[in-house]
Amino acid sequence: MRSSNPVFSRRGFSRDNGYAGFNAQPQAGGPAVGTQANPYAQGNPYAQGNPYAGQQAPTNPYAQQDLQGAPPQAPVTTGRMTMDDVVMRTATTLGVLVVTAALAWALLPVDDANIGKSYGIAIGAALVAMVLGFVQAFKRTASPALILGYAALEGVFLGVVSSVVDNRIANGAAMQAVLGTMAVFLAVLVAYKAGWIRVNRRFYGFVMAATLGFVLLMAVNLLFAVFGGGDGLGFRSGGLGIMFGIIGVLLGACFLALDFKQVEDGIAYGAPREEAWLAAFGLTMTLVWIYLEFLRLIAILQGND
Repeated sequence: MRSSNPVFSRRGFSRDNGYAGFNAQPQAGGPAVGTQANPYAQGNPYAQGNPYAGQQAPTNPYAQQDLQGAPPQAPVTTGRMTMDDVVMRTATTLGVLVVTAALAWALLPVDDANIGKSYGIAIGAALVAMVLGFVQAFKRTASPALILGYAALEGVFLGVVSSVVDNRIANGAAMQAVLGTMAVFLAVLVAYKAGWIRVNRRFYGFVMAATLGFVLLMAVNLLFAVFGGGDGLGFRSGGLGIMFGIIGVLLGACFLALDFKQVEDGIAYGAPREEAWLAAFGLTMTLVWIYLEFLRLIAILQGND
């Protein structure tokens, strides 16, 4: 299993036959095995050219013995990632992010006298978090210290930005953005488990192409804003800002589907337990993205009232 947020990570690709999740078994809600062939079913993506291939889970040494008349024990599989592992690691990562965001909100004031200093700290934290994110994305193994460090620093950035928007632009925007993010997460989870979202090569290609165009437009807008002043080309304010904010939320929802697919495949193919940290890493980045897009949307909408 690899972190599936392709903006920051190349871990969505296996070394043998492309994107790890797209040659997997059918998604929940899909056709049963034997009733319809899976066009992407080329075997287990963890079986060839994979660092986990060949690893054997420890077995019960008494499995083939009859102890005091007891029936033989079934082999015991340990050290493999489970859904509980993913949930716990994700809860830990998000918990660290929420705690540091709350501390930043409380300890870094955004009044006229201190907003410059608070902004400076927030931008510095965001840059360091980005570096940690890239380092983890290109590491071959999960590093809990890097992932939790990323979450802590990203929380500082989110705390300051949320405080600025909530106190100076749109009262209550932070809570509304949290609720919106939770709603998107639950909606995508339900749609994915019901089979309404089909994650395959075409879906992945569409999401990547749309994201590349989105990121390039935002980069151009930022350059015009830095060198020309104002809001650059206007992609992040007014009517265009609302449109691109909605597109950003939809792309974030697509990344959630990719994350869910990677988690499902990792569990199905017996990824090591420490890979749950990479699942937490990808999910955290995606949720941060959706939250920021909601926060921007709310700021624009309430600012125009």
